[in-house]
Amino acid sequence: MLLAINVNNTYTKIGIYSGARLALNWRLQTEPGRTADEYGVFLLGLFEAAGAAVSAIDAVIVASVVPPMNPIIDELARKFFRQEPMQVGPGIRTGMPILMENPKEVGADRIVNAVAGYDRARSACIVVDFGTATTFDYVTA
Repeated sequence: MLLAINVNNTYTKIGIYSGARLALNWRLQTEPGRTADEYGVFLLGLFEAAGAAVSAIDAVIVASVVPPMNPIIDELARKFFRQEPMQVGPGIRTGMPILMENPKEVGADRIVNAVAGYDRARSACIVVDFGTATTFDYVTA
């Protein structure tokens, strides 16, 4: 099972995927002052309450737009799930070129949104994300 972690400025969203199906999901406040241990205790409690097995997690992927959270989430993945996390960010191979003036400035959230939008639509689409900031991304076919 895949543990997907989406770290945004206000909330950190966590999902467990069984194949393409979202099996469980939670939302925590993003607090860069918290430690990996604190986030780990939160997650272990959520897993236990849901009857989910930590040992079932065989991969962790992280999309973060809050750089101070990256080492915290990386440590969380290694310490509590015994997995090396894959960080989505500039340079990751998605099969989709980022046609922006400076592709390295495109946030992980927008990369994931564009790839997921195209995967669902299978053609050109506009992806709207109503997060802390509302963003519009146009994906060409």
